[in-house]
Amino acid sequence: MKTRVISGLVMLPLLAVVYFGGWPLFVAVALVMILGIKEFLQGFKSMGINSSPVVPYISIAALLIIGALNYDVDYRLISLWMVGSIIASMLYMFNIQERKPEDSMATILGIIYVGFFSFHVVLVDRTEYDILTWMIFITAFGSDVMAYFTGYFLGKHKLAPVLSPKKTIEGAVGGVIGSMALSALFSYFFAPAIMIHCIIMGFFCSILSMCGDLTASAFKRKMGIKDYGNLIPGHGGIMDRFDSVLFTAPAIFYYIIFFIQ
Repeated sequence: MKTRVISGLVMLPLLAVVYFGGWPLFVAVALVMILGIKEFLQGFKSMGINSSPVVPYISIAALLIIGALNYDVDYRLISLWMVGSIIASMLYMFNIQERKPEDSMATILGIIYVGFFSFHVVLVDRTEYDILTWMIFITAFGSDVMAYFTGYFLGKHKLAPVLSPKKTIEGAVGGVIGSMALSALFSYFFAPAIMIHCIIMGFFCSILSMCGDLTASAFKRKMGIKDYGNLIPGHGGIMDRFDSVLFTAPAIFYYIIFFIQ
């Protein structure tokens, strides 16, 4: 617990990039995308699944170039990028003597799950409600912290013992309530006009945050690994720390698009 808390405190300054937004945030997201996809695809190798060593990085580079050259991202370009990435991943399988369908599927999954989902942090930052970029991390990290301590002191009933033995139902409830409370507090000071929206996002994104965490755990169980990496003491790799953000970032972005703008 001590190592986890200390590591969490050490990571707090990293949220400064959220405050500055713009290019600092763009660069930070780019690093998460590149390091995250490397960790994720490396995990598949332990299963005998060998994704393309080139296609994911070309795809990520293309997406970042689109984002760098177009502040108001043209979603037609995003659609074109996605189709192109999937086609390139499938073409990788053409060498059928050495490659399997799973190799192409892992490549596609890494690009979309790690790369595209992460990029939504940038997309939220470029909306007129860029202040809600904070909600991506408040609902993810806030929910995680509240669930951890609630579960630590009150947890009795296992939530998903096969995927994550330490998670409890009590912790999950505490995480949802904590996320809603933190979202309401954030909205009170920084976005009072949309407080109801923030509380709603706090509720749903907390649940999605836990789903993101459990999804990453499911992958790790099948891959036979404990952590995706050891970059962050007490937390593992980039994917171990940002797995929940991969689900909350798209959720916040599409909530803004469909219900606020």
